[in-house]
Amino acid sequence: MKKYIFSALAIAAMMVSCNNQSPKMDDQPAAAASGDGLKIAYVEVDSLMTQYTFAKDYSVTLQKKSNNARNTLNQKGNALQAAAANFQQKLNNNGFQSREQAASQQAAIERQQRDLQELQARLENELASETAKFNEALRDSLQNFLKVYNKDKKYDLILAKSGDNILIADKKLDVTQDVINGLNKRYKPSAKPAADTKKDEAKTEEKK
Repeated sequence: MKKYIFSALAIAAMMVSCNNQSPKMDDQPAAAASGDGLKIAYVEVDSLMTQYTFAKDYSVTLQKKSNNARNTLNQKGNALQAAAANFQQKLNNNGFQSREQAASQQAAIERQQRDLQELQARLENELASETAKFNEALRDSLQNFLKVYNKDKKYDLILAKSGDNILIADKKLDVTQDVINGLNKRYKPSAKPAADTKKDEAKTEEKK
C-alpha cells in the first residue's frame, strides 16, 4: 500500500529561511544612475524576501501551515498502511469468517485511501491559495511603496532582479536596501498575515 506523504508546494519551498540580520534603518538613498536619458534602478527580490519583515513573517506562517499539513497526512498515511498490512495478514492466515467480511474490510481500506487522497488535495490547494494571497499582498505592498518612493526619486524604470534575469547591472543602480528600509518602516507587525487569521485545516483534521 502506498504511503502518502505531503508534497510541499514548490512555492513554499522557494520561501527561503528567514535572515536574522536586520537591515540598517536609514534614509540614505542608493545611488541613482541614468543612461540614454533614462533613469533606471533595480531591486533584488531575494534580498527583499529575506529582509522585508512582512515577507519573513508570512514565510513563517506558511511554513507552519505546511508542517501541520504534512504531519497530519503522514499520521493518516501510517494508519492506512497499518490497516492494509493487518488486512493482508488476516487474509493470508484465513482470519476472515467469510468472503463478505474480507470484502467489507477491503472496501473500508479503499475508502480510507480515497479520503486521504482528498485530504491531501484539499490541504495542498489551501496552501496554494494562501501562497497566492501572500504573493499578491507582497506585490501590492511593494508597488504602493514604490509609487510614493518614486515621487522624489523619479526613476523612469525600476526593475525586479531575480536570479539571472538581469545578466549584468552596475551596482550603483541597486536601490534594494533603500526600498527594504522604507518598506520596514511602513510595515505594522501587529497586523498578522491573512494565513494566520484562518483556522488551520490540518489541525482540524488532527482532532477528528
